[in-house]
Amino acid sequence: MNGADTLVGLAILVGLVGVFVPMLPGSLLIGAAIVVWGWHTGGTTAWSIVALCLVVLVVGAIVKYVIPGRRLRDAGVPTGTLLAGGVLGIAGLFVVPVVGFVLGFLLGVFVMQWRLLGRDRAWPATWQAVKAIGLGMLIEFSCAACAALIWVIGVVVI
Repeated sequence: MNGADTLVGLAILVGLVGVFVPMLPGSLLIGAAIVVWGWHTGGTTAWSIVALCLVVLVVGAIVKYVIPGRRLRDAGVPTGTLLAGGVLGIAGLFVVPVVGFVLGFLLGVFVMQWRLLGRDRAWPATWQAVKAIGLGMLIEFSCAACAALIWVIGVVVI
């Protein structure tokens, strides 16, 4: 393991933290670091490891939206509510750094559901949104950790 591998490893660790911190691009940072490692290392084995890691990260990026989104739809949370949550989440990033996206998303979901269903029925939808955010983070972290593990194995093998 050389200095470049250490820097890539640190970038991967920051990416793993970035899965839980909305301002850091978790999986994107991990993917970029592994591509840089593949370019620096060179060879068929390194690029095969890069390709495998990127496939795992892309699958994770897709699944982290599909499964929680399906659960929210099954719970009766309409797409408009999710869009409002997303818009308020983005605004929340600027108002409250680090946790603003999550707070804004939840506030957006609650307000929209309150408007549609009333206060008492808005809380279950908001709780479903909380669980969906957690599930999405868990899915992304699992895939990011798998990609990191594949990279570590690749560093050891090469």
